Amino acid sequence: MNVPKVFLSHASEDKPRFVNNFAKKLRTDGVDVWLDKWEMLPGDSLVEKIFEEGLKNADAVIVVLSQFSISKRWVKEELNTTVVSRITKGTRIIPILLDECEVPEALRATIWEPILDTTSYEQSYERILSSILGTTLKPAIGKPPSYTSTILANVDGLEGIDNLVLKSSCEFLLENPDSFIDPKDLFGKSNSVATPISEVIESINVLEDKGYFSVSRFFGGGPQHWGCYYRVTLLGFQQYCSAYVSNFEAIVDQAAGLIANKEENTSFGLQDSLKIPLMIANHIIRLLESNEYIRVSKENSERIYIYDVSEKLRRSIR
Repeated sequence: MNVPKVFLSHASEDKPRFVNNFAKKLRTDGVDVWLDKWEMLPGDSLVEKIFEEGLKNADAVIVVLSQFSISKRWVKEELNTTVVSRITKGTRIIPILLDECEVPEALRATIWEPILDTTSYEQSYERILSSILGTTLKPAIGKPPSYTSTILANVDGLEGIDNLVLKSSCEFLLENPDSFIDPKDLFGKSNSVATPISEVIESINVLEDKGYFSVSRFFGGGPQHWGCYYRVTLLGFQQYCSAYVSNFEAIVDQAAGLIANKEENTSFGLQDSLKIPLMIANHIIRLLESNEYIRVSKENSERIYIYDVSEKLRRSIR
C-alpha cells in the first residue's frame, strides 16, 4: 500500500495552537507528513529541503491559512510552487482556514476547510483525511427495504406497492382465513414487509376503489395511527389466486367435480381432498356460489357447508 505524502505549509506562529498536533494526528492515521521541524537540521538548505524534497514529492499540500501565514513570504512561495505542481502533476491542494482572513487569489476556486476552534475539529479532520486518502465519507449503499425486492407477479392495473399490499394481505389470510386485517400487523415496522404508512394507506384506497378490499375506517390513535381495517373481497382474492396460486384454474375444476358428484360438501372436505389451504377452499365455494352453481350456509366462522348443487354446475363440467 502506498503511503500518501503530505506537505504542510504554515506559519511558525500556528505550530503550538494547531499545526504540531494536527501533523501528529495525520501520521497516526497513516499519512507521511513533511513538517519542517521534523525534516530539517542545522545547516540544511531551505530551498533544497522545502522545494526539492518536501513539495516535489508531495501527493497533497495542506496550506494552513491564518492571520499570520497570509503575509509570510515562504508560505506564498510554497503556494505558488504548489499551484504549478497541481497543474503539471495533479497535486491536491487542501486549504485550512484558522482565522477570518483574506484567502489568497490562487485558492479562491478551491474548497477550503474552516477550523475556527483548534481544540475541537473532528468532523473537519475526517473530511481532510478522507481527501488525502481519496476515500469518501458518504455512507455505503445498503440493501433496499424488503418490500421493494419482493417478487411480484403482474396484476393488471396495479402498481408495485398495490400489488404487494394485495399479495401480503391474501397470504395473511392463508394462515388466518376470513379475518379482518389490521394493516399495522402486516406492514408495521416490526414486520418483514415493513412499508411506509402513507404508501400503504394510499394502496388500500386504490384497492378499495377497484373492489379488491372492503375497508372500515375509524378516528383516533397516535403517530403510528393507520386509521382502518379491511377485508379482502371475493374479487380481490380471485386476483391474487389467478396471479400467485399455481394451476388455480385446474384446482377450481377439480373442486367443482367433487362438489357436483357430491363427494365433498364442506370447505374442510375440499381442503383435505385437494391439499389446499382452507382460505382457498372457502374462496372456491364462494366463487361457485356467486355464479349460482351452489347454495351454502356457514357452520362457524371458517367452515362453509354446501346444501344445494344446481344442475347448471353438473352440466358445466360434463
